[in-house]
Amino acid sequence: MSKNLLEQLREMTVVVADTGDIKAIEKFKPQDATTNPSLITAAAQMPEYQEIVDQTLLQAKKDAGSGASQAQIVSVAFDRLAVSFGLKILQIIPGRVSTEVDARLSYDVEGTVAKARELIAQYKAAGVSRDRILIKIASTWEGIRAAEILEKEGIHCNLTLLFGLHQAIACAEAKVTLISPFVGRILDWYKKETGRDYAPAEDPGVVSVTTVYNYYKKFGYQTEVMGASFRNIGEITELAGCDLLTISPALLGELQATVGELPRKLDPQKAAGMNIEKISMDKATFDKMHASDRMASEKLDEGIKGFTKALETLEQLLAERLTKLEAKVTV
Repeated sequence: MSKNLLEQLREMTVVVADTGDIKAIEKFKPQDATTNPSLITAAAQMPEYQEIVDQTLLQAKKDAGSGASQAQIVSVAFDRLAVSFGLKILQIIPGRVSTEVDARLSYDVEGTVAKARELIAQYKAAGVSRDRILIKIASTWEGIRAAEILEKEGIHCNLTLLFGLHQAIACAEAKVTLISPFVGRILDWYKKETGRDYAPAEDPGVVSVTTVYNYYKKFGYQTEVMGASFRNIGEITELAGCDLLTISPALLGELQATVGELPRKLDPQKAAGMNIEKISMDKATFDKMHASDRMASEKLDEGIKGFTKALETLEQLLAERLTKLEAKVTV
């Protein structure tokens, strides 16, 4: 009996669930799980997770004190909700959960560091070791500098919204734990730009992650590569052998339902023997490479704006939910 693609993938790559949906995580039993503001906002609107949202709001109201305004209560609850989902997820998975810093702090080194410490403190208060948490930060120059500070404190980071080699090199030199290059979003940009479709092997997102993986393995960087944001299983099978891949429940289901041979595509031994030029990275080089890579600069900007919009939606959702909860109490 042939193994399905998901079983074979797990033999060479750590499979991570890209979702805030706890039921999906229970179904696919990934090693790790990642969340982001869009996923948490979506999960918070599902009826089955209203209890988590309500408990978080009521505890925030209690902790904020009797004189707190609705905006203050929502602010406290907003910070805690991602941790509330993270704690539920950690009860199911054996590995780590990624929890994202507020995207509005993406260009603020001190703000990002402070928020990351707060998130870690919340997990610690709930009895969770920092080894099981990855703090997700956007791969801006400032985000990478913040991650460098946090890593020195033993707070592990997952650098997200990563689209270009310059971002990947800066992350590796900052000794971040893990990066999440966005395969599907790179493909989206090129499809829109060129008006054509791409076979999996020539998919620009696949090519980008392969380049980053080979660069890291060639020069012995310890930072792990976790391909993210997939549009189809062809992108995933072309990256078989990558350190980690974070995959949506829909695509996990498709991999599980597909039987066939899955050859390894990314290999550290092969990468070590490749002729790759080493790039020395500083802020001037980063800025120059970022400015000349229109795809990376546009997608990073768009990603931060998208996550910010999701956060604003979540704040609105929490305010509305709090109003309903308070109305119940006063009846």
